[in-house]
Amino acid sequence: MKRLFVIAALAAAGVAHAQPNDSKTLSAEEITQYRAGAGMGYAKAAELNHFPGPMHVLDLADKLALSAELRAATKRLMDDHKAEARQIGAKLVDAERNLEALFRSGKVEGAELAKATHEAARLRGEYRLSHLEAHLRMRALLSDEQVKRYDTLRGYEAGGAQHHHRKH
Repeated sequence: MKRLFVIAALAAAGVAHAQPNDSKTLSAEEITQYRAGAGMGYAKAAELNHFPGPMHVLDLADKLALSAELRAATKRLMDDHKAEARQIGAKLVDAERNLEALFRSGKVEGAELAKATHEAARLRGEYRLSHLEAHLRMRALLSDEQVKRYDTLRGYEAGGAQHHHRKH
């Protein structure tokens, strides 16, 4: 049910659906999420250590008492980040498809395999970096008190040791 909700929400947001899933390595949901620039847990290191994500900050804007200026700055940050993440995500989906196509062809050469594998890994790293940098930039916009309030609202313990692992 949650999976259908995510896909429906992405569709409602105007995110293009993935092409028919000709990939055995990525699910249709993963393809949709990468193309949408979804977080997919890539920023947990930031989220669980007092570096809020812009999407969640916008969701909690009233409870965090964000000024109109800070709301606008957060929205710009989120829009810029999502555009970048969608672009990288689409390239990552293509790279995974290319890697799989090598094996599907039955003619896998060592150098070509290494190149395709490294490209997919590089793009996965870029995707994660994009999400982590968005959290870093978001943290710079918030006061310490807003970050503490955010952590409380998201269900994280103040000491940082007892985090609830929510899907990000």
